[in-house]
Amino acid sequence: MAMDEDSFPAFIDQLRRWVRERLVPAEAEVIRLNRVPDDVRGEMVEMGLFGITAPEQYGGVDMSISQYIETMRQISWAAPAFRSLLSINVGMITTALKTAGTDAQKAEWLPKTSSGTIAAFALTEPDSGSDSASLKTRAVRDGDHYVLNGTKRYITNAPFADMILVMARTNAGTLPRNAHISAFLVPVDTAGVTIGPPDKKMGQTGAQIADVILEDVRIPVENLLGGTEGHGFQTAMQSLDNGRLSIAACSAGYAARALESGLRYATERKAFGNPIAEFQLIQAMLADSKAEIYASECMIRDACAKADTGARVTLEAACAKMFASEMCGRVVDRVVQIHGGAGYLKEYDAERFFRDARLYRIYEGTTQIQQLVIAKQMLRAMDAGS
Repeated sequence: MAMDEDSFPAFIDQLRRWVRERLVPAEAEVIRLNRVPDDVRGEMVEMGLFGITAPEQYGGVDMSISQYIETMRQISWAAPAFRSLLSINVGMITTALKTAGTDAQKAEWLPKTSSGTIAAFALTEPDSGSDSASLKTRAVRDGDHYVLNGTKRYITNAPFADMILVMARTNAGTLPRNAHISAFLVPVDTAGVTIGPPDKKMGQTGAQIADVILEDVRIPVENLLGGTEGHGFQTAMQSLDNGRLSIAACSAGYAARALESGLRYATERKAFGNPIAEFQLIQAMLADSKAEIYASECMIRDACAKADTGARVTLEAACAKMFASEMCGRVVDRVVQIHGGAGYLKEYDAERFFRDARLYRIYEGTTQIQQLVIAKQMLRAMDAGS
């Protein structure tokens, strides 16, 4: 299912105007508060943005993957904090519940996450990021409960979260295909859950991350996602495909915002009596940026179109995320260069764009992890065809 094809363009037009007229002016308040203001968050709820990917029966509008990713691209024109608050709900958590949740779990959690209950996704640990076999958080069955212990690190939205989807080891050994990892729906108000102070970051002010400490946290067996142990890693990877497409989209959206800023500055700033936009070396930077943004948008649309057919897009999502995030880094660097000395000053947006964009090459898997994923998928395809 998807939003009606006739309705979606009108929705995007409305969203585009709202982002530029409401979110962009609110960026200064986000920076001052280091969070999305409550009134803006309320508007996001009223607009139904938290339910864009949830099935209609649970209060959502059931967007297709293409529609959802385009929505994320549009929102990402504004500061990353707005997309960050929203994306975990509509991407990773909703995907996990739809694909792996029991009927009871869907009925309990999807209406909540669709109406603004903030969720977080906890996989990374102090000594375990991309290497899932090193995951140390344990979940031990104790009658009708699981007892969770461990620490999660760099968890987006943790300071705001009402619920966290926690990946934990349910088997002490390393079973084949990561079958030692299970996923648990953990309300933040459960005894033993502690959220650490927000980490101080290079950029992306307002998009908070923090540690999640689990100390003898007792969770009912009904909160084991899907009701079956050993499916947590598979659920995480399925969610990560969507997450990587979302990061690709926000990289493309933010790069477009930065380029627009650079273009405007180049037409207003004069040197030797002429706008610097008339200088060919400035034009080359503008043209390269536009071409790369367009290439990333084409990659994203192609990957989403395949995903909409039900195809697994691990390869395509990794390619799109890798290219788009690296592209965004190049674009914001050029925008700083176009601004010259002014680009190094906080007075101009270029400096903020540069700091904000750096994270896109890291989360949802670093560029180097994407390279490994891409190569592994290529080798598997070759083996399957031989």
